[in-house]
Amino acid sequence: MSEPELMTITVGAAGEERQIATLARPGGSPGVFWLGGFRSDMSGTKAAAIDHWCAAAGIASTRFDYSGHGQSSGRFVDGTISSWLEDALAVFDRMTSRDQILVGSSMGGWIALLLARALRTRVGSEQSRIKGMVLIAPAPDFTERLMWATFSQAVRDEITETGVYSEPSAYSSEPTVVTRSLIEDGRKHLLMDGRIELGCPVHILQGAKDADVPWRHAIDLATCFSGADVTLSLIKDGDHRLSRPEDIARITDALFAITQ
Repeated sequence: MSEPELMTITVGAAGEERQIATLARPGGSPGVFWLGGFRSDMSGTKAAAIDHWCAAAGIASTRFDYSGHGQSSGRFVDGTISSWLEDALAVFDRMTSRDQILVGSSMGGWIALLLARALRTRVGSEQSRIKGMVLIAPAPDFTERLMWATFSQAVRDEITETGVYSEPSAYSSEPTVVTRSLIEDGRKHLLMDGRIELGCPVHILQGAKDADVPWRHAIDLATCFSGADVTLSLIKDGDHRLSRPEDIARITDALFAITQ
């Protein structure tokens, strides 16, 4: 199975351009559009496995790295939900042409919902080309609900006064850097205090042993959808990554169901 060719697109206004790395595999419709998580990249286990499934199924797939992630340009600490959403919109517009299923992992679940809302606002749900979503441990509003709300007052003061806070990461020797701009920008994109209109089927997969996105967050999200066909699968022994072979099988089964 050949790998798709790495391509880059330029995103951003003059003077603030960034090069976004993409991998797009041609194929049938609906294609699969991958949106990764916070500090993850398109070469991860789930992204690669889903791409291979698409190749075997003969359908198109598109992956990319947000600015400051993976093979894309930019500094991670300069990133915000707004800039990463802009990356996603640009890749969707320029690298896809037919119907798509959005697959969002962790932060990518938030970006997927924002992307769908932006497209729905721009052209309406019928013309948005979004035919379904698979959300894996989705983390909409995580900057507010899973970061800011859980930080001590001392950490909040540090972010407010210095503009940055570094916390240990369970996945890397490098700490996770949380900036004031990330927190403040995230407040412009909060979704879970209201109703979420999509007009397409949604399948949420959530691990009950997820230490980063509590399973109750997924249940709260599921109740926000208005008029959508929503399935929530709670995986009793699943963690945040959901990248074991049996987890990948659940993800591809959800994709298959939407393609039918």
